[in-house]
Amino acid sequence: MAPALIIFDLDGTLIDSAPDLAAAVNGMLAAFGCAPLSLPEVRRMIGDGVAMLVGRALAARGCAQADHAAAARIFMQQYESDLTARTAAFPGVPAALEALRAAAIPLAVCTNKPALLTNRILRSLELEDYFVRVIGGDSLPFRKPDPRVLLALLDALGAPPEKSLLVGDSEVDAATARAAQVPFVLMKHGYHRAAIAEIPCIAALEGFAELPALVRALPS
Repeated sequence: MAPALIIFDLDGTLIDSAPDLAAAVNGMLAAFGCAPLSLPEVRRMIGDGVAMLVGRALAARGCAQADHAAAARIFMQQYESDLTARTAAFPGVPAALEALRAAAIPLAVCTNKPALLTNRILRSLELEDYFVRVIGGDSLPFRKPDPRVLLALLDALGAPPEKSLLVGDSEVDAATARAAQVPFVLMKHGYHRAAIAEIPCIAALEGFAELPALVRALPS
């Protein structure tokens, strides 16, 4: 039996946005006279929204005394100037989404990135039409890992938690799914900080080419 709904995280799951996020982080750091971070360093900081990313970047460069609100504004100015200059969908994403849509499975996005930016990115990468609903970090009064963000989405689309899936890349996604009692699929290519073996999931996939087959093999 096909899932009632498949929900996807965005950054690190559907798209590799780390290069653009790193460029914006380093532009922000430069504005405060701080040294830049490497791409791998920034990758490990992604996943909890802009405020956490900016705070981690400032702390990593000993700039924690900087005005965090001003730093976040500078980061957003840098990032919004070109959201997809270096960002791309991970290999196999369009083909997997097409296969799932052909199987009549509703698809949605749940991310901590602001909704307006999320929709702009999905449109730019020609992924927007695959999703029946997009929930951003500012769409509701709560965000991941608060399970209410998933439960609100499930309720709006009439999908039981146990018959749905969350596909993500991090500990935050895993914790959200577990609290909402939604089965979780981990994409290994993402921005997780813990070891893959430490992240609870029903499956850990190397890439999106494996997702349709996994969905077809799910028990009814």
